[in-house]
This record gives sequence, structure tokens and C-alpha cells, in this order.
Amino acid sequence: METKRILELRGQAAKIEASTHVGKNGVTPSLIDELKRQLKDNKLIKVKLLKSAVEAMPREELAKELAEKTRSELIEVKGNTVVLFKR
Repeated sequence: METKRILELRGQAAKIEASTHVGKNGVTPSLIDELKRQLKDNKLIKVKLLKSAVEAMPREELAKELAEKTRSELIEVKGNTVVLFKR
């Protein structure tokens, strides 16, 4: 994806709230289904990684796994927040 487009999406993401939280159960099939539904509806979503999820797996790995399993583009990992965009 082009840098200009990524910057636009980051700007849009700054205005939205995290719609889902990943907790101690990590990446589950029901979480993936929910994220796919949200991506279908909104195209751009934020996911909050709770402390318990980050303790089990590094946040960059969690973010990549979420993007891969939802077939979305990883736009940004900032703190414990992940921004995903539907391709």
C-alpha cells in the first residue's frame, strides 16, 4: 500500500474508537469472525490489545496474526492499539 494512503488511513483511525478488545483468550475463532464482520461494515477498525493478551504474545505478532486471519491490511500498531483496513 502506498505511504500516502497509509497516512490518510492513520488520520481517519485517530478519529475512531477501538471497537473490539483482545484479552487473555487471545485470537479465537469468534474474535476473528467479529473482526471480519466489523471490517465488512466499516473497512477501517481499531482493536485494543489488553495487558493480558500482550503478556502472552508480543503485540506486533498479535497484530500480524489478526491481519493475516482477517485478510486485512495492518495499518498501524501504536501502543496497545492495532488499526486494520479491509483490502
